[in-house]
Amino acid sequence: MKKSWQIGGAFVGLIVGAGFASGQEIMQYFTSFGLYSMVGAIVATLAFAFLGMSLAQLGTDLQTTSHKEVIYHIGGRYVGIILDIVITFFLFGVAVVMFAGSGSTFHQMFGINPVVGSIFMVVITILTLLLNVNNIINLIALVTPYLMGIIFIILIYSIFTMDISIAEQNTLAKAQSSAASNWLMGALLYVSYNIAAGAAMLIVMGGTVKDRKVAGRGGLLGGLMLGILIVLINIAMFAKINVIDGVAMPTLELAKQIHPIVGVLMSIALLGMMYNTAVGMFYSFTVRFIAPDHQYFKVAIVVIGLIGFAASLVGFTTLVGKAYSTMGYLGFALIVAVIISWLRKLPKTL
Repeated sequence: MKKSWQIGGAFVGLIVGAGFASGQEIMQYFTSFGLYSMVGAIVATLAFAFLGMSLAQLGTDLQTTSHKEVIYHIGGRYVGIILDIVITFFLFGVAVVMFAGSGSTFHQMFGINPVVGSIFMVVITILTLLLNVNNIINLIALVTPYLMGIIFIILIYSIFTMDISIAEQNTLAKAQSSAASNWLMGALLYVSYNIAAGAAMLIVMGGTVKDRKVAGRGGLLGGLMLGILIVLINIAMFAKINVIDGVAMPTLELAKQIHPIVGVLMSIALLGMMYNTAVGMFYSFTVRFIAPDHQYFKVAIVVIGLIGFAASLVGFTTLVGKAYSTMGYLGFALIVAVIISWLRKLPKTL
């Protein structure tokens, strides 16, 4: 069971920076649909649990050390190429969003120009990969329970300090920008881009164990934890929608409402999770094209990092709405392939 919890925790640690920490993602894909966001959150929880379990088990079945083997296994020679390209595109896209998110965090919390915050994240990400400081990544992964603790505090505060009616909350929520046409599509797109972004790591983690039940349980636990986080953040933001109206980093704003010190603690957690995700995605993207021991690997890290910084100047809120939606639609191909693979194996397990 310990190994299952490790897999689940690592899965949450990777995804939480890309899809949860700032609150902007939950806002655009859930909260902006008002009361229906609660139903969307439940749908997303079930989808995360199933897909997490399936991907981890695929990694175990093939005992792979690379996501490519599983992708070509479930997609075949031709569809596999498309899925490989999609996941590779996601890795770069999520890293860029993390650079932009760092800029928004610095601006909202400390009043610093967003460009400075983005440069900070790009520089420490590049330095980490150049120095190969793996221990730092492992330490930052410990921020996950710390972040969940702060989110729970924000939830309690939001519920007990509500000062408008549910009807008013619903109206205000629906006035926010949405990244999808309806609550169901919002939930599915959200799951799609997050799963596509985390698939590579989850598959490799599944390959580290020989018991598919242990791997599957890990993916399932990770998916359920992600779902619980969606529900908690969504409730907190819906309750205080009048406070976070139009804010780039909603969870940070709620933390600041409690006390400036809580705001600082939240900003540290946000930067830690964004750093963790940026390093993981950036590394996975780079090694897809050039081996870590290649003489030009470090040069590639710097060049790709600068390209990522340039792309991040589009802005965090815009990237969350546009880039993540595009990734979500493309990610449906991966979800369909995983479901078909699971259905093929179903008769053998019955």
